[in-house]
Amino acid sequence: MDTIFIQGLRVEAMIGAHNWEQRVTRTLRLDIELACDAAQAAREDRLADALNYKTVSDRVRAICGQTRHRLIETLAEELAATLMREFGVAWLKVVVHKPGAVAGAQSVGVAIERGRR
Repeated sequence: MDTIFIQGLRVEAMIGAHNWEQRVTRTLRLDIELACDAAQAAREDRLADALNYKTVSDRVRAICGQTRHRLIETLAEELAATLMREFGVAWLKVVVHKPGAVAGAQSVGVAIERGRR
């Protein structure tokens, strides 16, 4: 199985457990891996046969911009479910980084894997 990955995708989201966090947009950083079969795309050298990482990135940005969650765990679950359903991937890994959430830490976050490789 092959993997398409997107690293360090910056997205804007209203997210946080505190009331004030639900009123401001915060920049999150995402790392996403999606299992796919890249052989057909490689053989034909056609974007139409590939899992398009720009399309995936655009969908992720849209989800993050349109939803509000208290927990990054909830956002990660929503992203995973949507990407698996809409892009037909059997396995993925979503890492959500919330920079600045803990003083002294470069970032905190959650990593989830769903499906089977």
